[in-house]
Amino acid sequence: MIKKIKFRTPLFLIKIFNYEYWAWWFFYIPILPYWLYLAAKSRSLTYFTATNPSIESGGFFGESKINILNKISDDYKPKTIFIEKGTSIKNILDHINLKNIAFPLIAKPNIGERGFEVEKINSKEDLLIYVEKNSNDFIIQEFINYEIEMGVMYYRMPNEAKGKVTSITLKQFLSVTGDGQNSIIELLQNSDRARFQIKNLKKKYGDYLNSVLEKDLLLLLEPIGNHCKGTMFLNGNHLINEDLHKVFNNIAANIDGFYYGRFDMKVKSIDNLYEGKNIKIVELNGVSAEPAHIYDPAYKLINAYSDLIFHWKIIYNICLQNIKNGHKPISGFQLYTLLKEHFLVKSKAHV
Repeated sequence: MIKKIKFRTPLFLIKIFNYEYWAWWFFYIPILPYWLYLAAKSRSLTYFTATNPSIESGGFFGESKINILNKISDDYKPKTIFIEKGTSIKNILDHINLKNIAFPLIAKPNIGERGFEVEKINSKEDLLIYVEKNSNDFIIQEFINYEIEMGVMYYRMPNEAKGKVTSITLKQFLSVTGDGQNSIIELLQNSDRARFQIKNLKKKYGDYLNSVLEKDLLLLLEPIGNHCKGTMFLNGNHLINEDLHKVFNNIAANIDGFYYGRFDMKVKSIDNLYEGKNIKIVELNGVSAEPAHIYDPAYKLINAYSDLIFHWKIIYNICLQNIKNGHKPISGFQLYTLLKEHFLVKSKAHV
């Protein structure tokens, strides 16, 4: 049987007409004037760094993930180990055994963004490879095998006792479903989203991608819930209610100096989410965190910008109160130095 040739939209056109694929700096250009307006009102170009006084630069850039995780109750996070650069593989394995963390596990940079160098490590051999190619501090976490992964945006005004959840992002991992006829690589080529990941998946899976999956067999190809790894972000705002506000008020109550950010987490079930049970926060991002539901493929660009402006206004109001309470934003020179050091470290990591 001769297979029909299927027309595939060129990837560059998909990037042009789907804003979820735009470079972050390009995406933000249309609303840059609003940020300048807020900066003028606050009389500070760096006002936003006063959002979370207990987090470096408010969580805008270059913050230590382990320092933030240490502020969260152990009841709500996976077993976590901080590994200093230069630590021997033997000492790392000793730490893992001491914490009773089993393979597979997750390794990620202590300072990073947008899923940079986050990997699922399946064996000691994989861990050795990760250690050898990374020259910076990193974090090891137990792999939480819950099916539901989400990002939850939360804020609280400094002069108020309770806050609110403003955004929920549900994550759909990159996967393919077998049809009993086409190979995995052919199935990937039939998915616009998956086509962006083929190069990396070839490195990861090699000749296995030429295998034919049984009909209706679901194959998870990427277990890391980051957009850069092919994960689809979906709008989960319909899940927001008073019970959810209560759960995250309880979680955030003991995080001193935290007023705005996104909890990236896994939960065993939606019922558990509302009960505040079986929740594992793998990361807490500060002021630079986005309400990632806006990257739902069905979301409209105008609504995405409206939601961002809404959240930027919240940040501005939080900062005004924090500044009045004596928490000053960092200087422009400090911010420049922070950015310079971060990109210098990142560039060295790729050498």
